[in-house]
Amino acid sequence: MERHEISRIAHHDHPIAAPLSDGAVRDLLARLLRGREDGRLLDLGCGEAPWLVRALAAHPALRAVGVDADADALRTALRTAQQLGVERRIGLHHRDVREFAAAEPFDAVLCVGATRTFGGIGPALAAIGPLLAPGGAVLLGEPYREREPAPPARDLAGTVAAVRDAGWLPVAGHTSSRAELDAYAWARTGSLTDWALDRPPGPDRDQALRAAADDREQWLGGQREALGFVTLVLRRGA
Repeated sequence: MERHEISRIAHHDHPIAAPLSDGAVRDLLARLLRGREDGRLLDLGCGEAPWLVRALAAHPALRAVGVDADADALRTALRTAQQLGVERRIGLHHRDVREFAAAEPFDAVLCVGATRTFGGIGPALAAIGPLLAPGGAVLLGEPYREREPAPPARDLAGTVAAVRDAGWLPVAGHTSSRAELDAYAWARTGSLTDWALDRPPGPDRDQALRAAADDREQWLGGQREALGFVTLVLRRGA
């Protein structure tokens, strides 16, 4: 199986691909879209577009665009939009997020867990800037290091400093709780394990079980105490 297939299975029971509760997602979207409820929303790296369909369901005048390189995820996103009756207000683009361009700017842009595709926080915000209308806002989700060892290079203060150095300022934020981080990790590994145990013996089953075991061992072996996740609502600095 390809990496994106493993990811899709892992997020079956936690459709937001980030350690955020339903309440946190609702509150962050409400803050991002405050005063922009009848505008245009873009999600770079949307996957199955859970952020977008929730936003569209909550705001009947909102229009949205999602961009992702995973065609299967976009097909799922379209089916979900059809089930919720919001498909006429969403556009889905199968392409590399770094190649996306728009004729009309967006009032808000989502980039949650996708800055690595651009090469980091600075390059991601540099790419988002031209897509954003004056007065618009960005929702940026990013892992950070709480203590050694952990893969991300920055701690929380360094993450916020990188945003500021790129010319943006936080106007709201959410630091994921231990409960949110744990729920996300158990959902990922549990969904993969559940999926595998329902399959007959074979390469896909073995791969899913191995991916779940590796993820679980890394989390319990050090990442659980070392990693955090912050989601920031940003606006351009003066």
